[in-house]
Amino acid sequence: MSSIPLPKVVTQRGKTSLEIERDNFEKRQTVALNKAINNQETPVKEKHARNVVLGTFQDNGGAMFWNIASKMPLQAHPIVCWKFLQVIHKLMRDGHPNVVQESVRHGSLIRDLGKLWGHLKDGYGKLIASYCRLILQKFKYHKKFPSIPGNLMMTDEQYYKVCGADVNNYFEFSIDMLDYMDEILSLQQAVFSSLDMSRANSMTTSGQCRLAPIILCILDSCQLYDYLVKSLFHLHSIPPHSLPPDTLSGHRDRFLQCYKKLKEFYFKCSNLQYFKHLVQVPSLPDNPPNFLVASDFTKHIKPAAVVKEEEPDADTDSVDNLVDMSIPEVQPEVNNRPPEPDERDFIIERLKREIQHLKEELARVKADDLRIMSGLKEEISKLEKILSELRYSANKTLKENEDLKKDVEQLKADALSASKLPEAEKHAKANEEKFKKMKNVYSKLREEHVALLRNHDSLTKQLATEKKTLEEKDQIIKETQLELNRMLEEKKMVQDNLEKSASELANQLSEVSSYNSKLDKQKEDLEARLRLLEEAKRKLESDLEISSSQLTSVTSELQETKELAQEKEQELTDANDTLKMQLDQARVEKETVETRLGERLSEAQGKLALVEVDRDRLQAELDKQVSSLTSRCQQLESEKVELEANLKAAMDALRKHFISRSVKEASAMILDAIDQGDNPAYTSSTCTAEYLISRATPVLTGLTRLDNAAAAYKLDQAELEALVSSITAFAHHMSDCVVQGFATSHAAQIEPGEQLSNACRQSGHLGMALLKAIENESSLGEPLQASKESIELIIKLAEDLVPKMEDVKAEEIGDLLENEMAGMTAAIEDAAAKIQDMLKKTREDNTGVNLEVNENILGSCTDLMKAIKILVEKSRDLQKEIILSGRGTTSAKDFYKKNHRWTEGLLSAAKAVGWGATTLLNTADKVVSGKGKFEEIMACAHEIAASTAQLVVASKVKASRESKLLGELSSASKGVNQATGNVVASAKTAATIIEDQNLMDFSSLSLHHTKKLEMDCQVKVMELETSLEKERRKLGELRKRHYTMAGEAEGWEVNERR
Repeated sequence: MSSIPLPKVVTQRGKTSLEIERDNFEKRQTVALNKAINNQETPVKEKHARNVVLGTFQDNGGAMFWNIASKMPLQAHPIVCWKFLQVIHKLMRDGHPNVVQESVRHGSLIRDLGKLWGHLKDGYGKLIASYCRLILQKFKYHKKFPSIPGNLMMTDEQYYKVCGADVNNYFEFSIDMLDYMDEILSLQQAVFSSLDMSRANSMTTSGQCRLAPIILCILDSCQLYDYLVKSLFHLHSIPPHSLPPDTLSGHRDRFLQCYKKLKEFYFKCSNLQYFKHLVQVPSLPDNPPNFLVASDFTKHIKPAAVVKEEEPDADTDSVDNLVDMSIPEVQPEVNNRPPEPDERDFIIERLKREIQHLKEELARVKADDLRIMSGLKEEISKLEKILSELRYSANKTLKENEDLKKDVEQLKADALSASKLPEAEKHAKANEEKFKKMKNVYSKLREEHVALLRNHDSLTKQLATEKKTLEEKDQIIKETQLELNRMLEEKKMVQDNLEKSASELANQLSEVSSYNSKLDKQKEDLEARLRLLEEAKRKLESDLEISSSQLTSVTSELQETKELAQEKEQELTDANDTLKMQLDQARVEKETVETRLGERLSEAQGKLALVEVDRDRLQAELDKQVSSLTSRCQQLESEKVELEANLKAAMDALRKHFISRSVKEASAMILDAIDQGDNPAYTSSTCTAEYLISRATPVLTGLTRLDNAAAAYKLDQAELEALVSSITAFAHHMSDCVVQGFATSHAAQIEPGEQLSNACRQSGHLGMALLKAIENESSLGEPLQASKESIELIIKLAEDLVPKMEDVKAEEIGDLLENEMAGMTAAIEDAAAKIQDMLKKTREDNTGVNLEVNENILGSCTDLMKAIKILVEKSRDLQKEIILSGRGTTSAKDFYKKNHRWTEGLLSAAKAVGWGATTLLNTADKVVSGKGKFEEIMACAHEIAASTAQLVVASKVKASRESKLLGELSSASKGVNQATGNVVASAKTAATIIEDQNLMDFSSLSLHHTKKLEMDCQVKVMELETSLEKERRKLGELRKRHYTMAGEAEGWEVNERR
């Protein structure tokens, strides 16, 4: 069962007011951003930018902005990207402080936009690249100095706090500000360079679109200029806080450059009509400050750029009702934008913010409740004071009434006596004064009570306002379960306090009611007493007129007192009703809060239950995967053991197969060499005994290496490579020794030749037997010893065939060399002449492609013969020079006799050159006649090149390094090599032409036949490649050994080179 995402669960349960408000906020921000950042070449409207700025304060950062902006076609439209950078700049200056640090994280996006649009050489390309560099520099600046706000406005205390007391901080701070200033000046230069200043570009929408970011640059540059001047003056101040003037010369030079550009920048802006309505452009002094003179700092005036308030736009429609025509352009870039964060992350972040906001709101509510409760307590104390005063006044009135009653009785007693009338009058006056004082006291108490009631009404209204504010704030609060529980507990405490206060107020109201009843009773008593007094008055009217008037005044005062008491009673009744209403309202609010908190608690509990279900499901799936992976690991472990066993067996079989194949190849090589002894075509090959000895000696070394390698392989099978290499080397040396032995036997007498031939044949078979023993992993002692003895026998027979010096007559070797050189020259000339005849004949007999092929081949062969002829002539000249410089007073024959080995080398080289020329002639004749192969011509050309190289080397042995003829001989040798290359190239070209001419026609082949031919060709190609690789290795080894041992075998004196 798949889990249901948390946002969908919330949607299914119904959106809360907080979520609805959040959705509306996102909608408003999206519309405002799409209206501020569109593809119309007009400046960003201030009201849309202001809505985006206000949105950052409501969202406490720029997360919403970056989420919406990432979906815009920034890479598709340059104007959208240009306005996007301007909005970022404005948000960093005027938005929430968190926007700066949140924007720094998106530096890679700005960098990529700069690189992308930087390739656009016209229009907004360079402007966007320059603006991106400015934004990146601003990111770097605020990342390094996070305490500096985005608008760069700081007090002097903040400025000195950023740099501190370390002069190095001022030094680096100045460099960063200069870099920042350079990017601002670069942007303004790019903007003004893109405008045609001869026209009124500032009053066109396209010009204003480009000039709009300049306002932000002006604001930033003013602050940077002020901080730069202060920092540089601080760096030039009195030691130890200053640096040497020479150290700060770079700072001064950069500041002067910035000063000139900034002054020119402000001058340009001040002359544009567009800026006159938006910003007051500052001006710089005529001369830059002199940092070497400390008194100039007093002349510094901070440039101030004042942004004028923009007039309200006539379009006053609500943002919610606006139609954004640029929203569809966002869709094509969905695939290019970075992946959106998970909605759960947004919900978690939103809940954290709401919890923090709730904590702050709860603290404020607590403070408000404490303040309201303290106010209520004060009001209650005031009411208690008023009640005590009223009790005191009522008691005093009762006492005075009792006194009046006593006075009336006293008057009745004194009515008989007229002499007591003056005293009664005096007493009546005193009573009148007392009533007046009591009246004043009641009026004062009434005024104070009215004032207290008014204060109580204001406090009641304030409490209602606070309650309403609290109710509005409650709509945007959303907590987790722990926070809700804590709120419930705190609210319960507040509820208990309110109930306690309400019970206290109810007690007080009951006291007031009881006191009112007492007052009513007292009122009735007073009325009864007044009736008695009236009766007494009627009885005494006739006798005591003065006392009657006094009693009338007392009655009127008592009536006033009664009215005052009634008013006080009405006021207390109203206050009681008001407190009851407040109590009812508080209970209703308490029930409302409890209902809302209960709903949120149930909602949070439902979310928690879903989260717990998902967690249990994920835990079960995780346990299942863990158990599956555990079983899989055990299975893989067993498979690993089995595979290792199979791999070991396969490796053993592969090693045996590899050794078997190597032995078979080596045995085939040796057997091919043995078969050469019976080949009639090989009977003409000859070799010297010295060369045979040089080729037989490595066989003994190879046998020793083979024995050591076989022993090492038995101990460690990892030494397979060394064993195979030893087998290959042994087979190569053995086959070479056998072949050279047969060639040597052809030049020897019949009986010694037969012995040597049989010894070579036997040695080859013994070598094959040794390889068979290695393949069968049997003992190598007996076959190895037999093979060594056979090779030693070949060496002994070869030593017997080495010609002794006394066997050759002195005059014969010189004549033989001269004859051979003359024969070589004649053979070359004859070959050149015959090639010319063949060329003439082929021109007569052939046409078309055949004529072109034959002409190219014969022409290159003719050039090769000419080069060889020149080489032979240079060689003979060098030989003559060597003989003249080395023989002294002796003859040339004596010199040849003395240096017979060198002479034999020349003789061998001359024979090889002559034979090569003859062979090349015959091969060319076969190719021209269509009976030969082009590869034969290539091989003959290479053989002639090798023979001539041997002749050159033999000639160089006795020559002086400073000899001019030696240089000419080297040049002639290069000419032979070049001619040889031409012959090979001609042969290859001819072969290609012939092959192209003879291409098969596959149009009539069927599918099956075509597939069969394709497989046959692949098999043939693989066979030829394998054969070619083997022959190349064989040829390389043969040439290597040949060139290594040829000098000694031919009698070259290495030690006589100098």
